[in-house]
Amino acid sequence: MTATMVIVGAGPVGRHTAQLLAERGDEVVVVTRSGRGPELDGVRRVAADASDADALTGLTTGARALFNCANPADYTTWDQVWPPLAESLLQAAERTGATLVTASSLYGYGPVDGPMVEGQPDRATDHKGRLRAGMWAQARARHEAGRLHAVEVRGSDYVGEGVGANGHVPRQVPGALAGRAAWMIGRTDVPHTWTDVADMARTLVAVADRPDVWGQVWHAPSNEPRSQRQALTEVLAAAGHGPVPVHGVPAPALRAAGLFSPLMRELAQLSYIFTRPYVMDSAHTQQVLALAPTPWAQVCRRTVTGSSEPARA
Repeated sequence: MTATMVIVGAGPVGRHTAQLLAERGDEVVVVTRSGRGPELDGVRRVAADASDADALTGLTTGARALFNCANPADYTTWDQVWPPLAESLLQAAERTGATLVTASSLYGYGPVDGPMVEGQPDRATDHKGRLRAGMWAQARARHEAGRLHAVEVRGSDYVGEGVGANGHVPRQVPGALAGRAAWMIGRTDVPHTWTDVADMARTLVAVADRPDVWGQVWHAPSNEPRSQRQALTEVLAAAGHGPVPVHGVPAPALRAAGLFSPLMRELAQLSYIFTRPYVMDSAHTQQVLALAPTPWAQVCRRTVTGSSEPARA
């Protein structure tokens, strides 16, 4: 049965989610400030300020789900951008009855010992992690109070089609293919989980259709962890290219640069992500939702070539 779905954000996650929904016959509305978005049959692009609750409510009225796929690109503006946007999304979901489906990161967990699993408490210490954890806490509280329906999907650093400069590994690929050494944050030899952006989209669509899984956090199915060096080397091999030298930028260097650069200061606060094992376990989600991660070899091909291999429904 055809349904209307509203997506806020047209980055890699928003585009893949819109494609999946449109391919199965849903009517999709993609909301961005610029009005840009995927040019697909069944997808209508709208220019609007999603932090305007009245405007977003008007666009969401009659929709079955409201997908939060926004990702403010400038780390230094998160404290200004996210609070009004998050509140607008909550109000729109509450006013219209649309299920709020949020694409999120692992920041809320903060530094952890051992793999991150669904249901573990959020204990972030940096302000971006506390911000994302607070967003989910507010959504869950309103869900539990019966004011709205909400569900959240978390993924690790993105790889796959269309990620480009938004991903730690994909942004290194053009230079590496040209033979240049790669410079990556922190240690390049510790285990790290990578999430295919298409698998994140598949999980968002899956939880939107399952009232029995709402009110919880789910993890996008992801392959076994690989270090930054290993992940980049295997992506390059998918293009028939040999490895390049991979250097790590240590956390003290980021902190020193942060004295002069607001962006470096923000990255330094998150340096724990790349200086210790950062592993996400998605086994529970895979079992409950009957999803599996895209095979790693295919992920590598999609990352390096921008392949149009479709996301699996």
